[in-house]
Amino acid sequence: MMEDERVGDLPPGFSFDPTDEELVLYYLKSKIAANLPFINIPHLDFSSSHPWELNHERALWSKKQWYFFSQVKENVNRATGKGYWKEISMMNQPIIHTNSGQKIIGIKKYFVYYITTNIHDHQLQTNWIMEEFHLSTNNRQNEQLLEWVICRVHESKKDSEGISCDDEDEAELSALDEVFLSLDDEEEISFPY
Repeated sequence: MMEDERVGDLPPGFSFDPTDEELVLYYLKSKIAANLPFINIPHLDFSSSHPWELNHERALWSKKQWYFFSQVKENVNRATGKGYWKEISMMNQPIIHTNSGQKIIGIKKYFVYYITTNIHDHQLQTNWIMEEFHLSTNNRQNEQLLEWVICRVHESKKDSEGISCDDEDEAELSALDEVFLSLDDEEEISFPY
C-alpha cells in the first residue's frame, strides 16, 4: 500500500510526523478517552508480528516509521514468535507539555528487538528500535491491569541512534537476515530469474 492510503484523509503533500508531545497529548490521551482524531492508528498486539512485518499487520506507516496502539502490563516481556523487545531502562525520557509550565504528561521508553536463535538459545540484537509512549500516572484516568501505549517503530542506521544494550557477544542482523530467520524451516524460497 502507498503511504497516503494508511494515513487517512490528509490532503496531498501532508505527512504524519507528530512530536513526542503530540503522540501523548493528542493521540494516546484521545485513545484512552475513546475520542480518536481522524488519523487511523491501529491497535496491534506485540506478539502478533516481528518489527519488519508491521507493514503486513497494517500499522500506520509514515516517513519510514510505523505507529500503532497496544495494551501492555507493567514489567511484562514483550515477546513475539521468534524474538522479543528488550527495554533500555537507562534511556527512559519524560514527555513535557511545553504550554503548561513544563508539566510531565508522559514517558517514553526505548526498546531494541532481539531474535532468539535455535543454537543454544543465542540472542541476536537487531537494529530495530521501538519507542513506547505512556501517559504519566497523574494523567491516567483509572489504573487497569492493561495500559494503553502508542508505539513508534523504526529501523536505525548503524551507530546513528547511539542505542546499545551493552551485550558484548551479540551480533547485529541486517534486515534481510531478519526476514530469513522469520521464515519457517519448511517454507520454500524462490528467486526470480
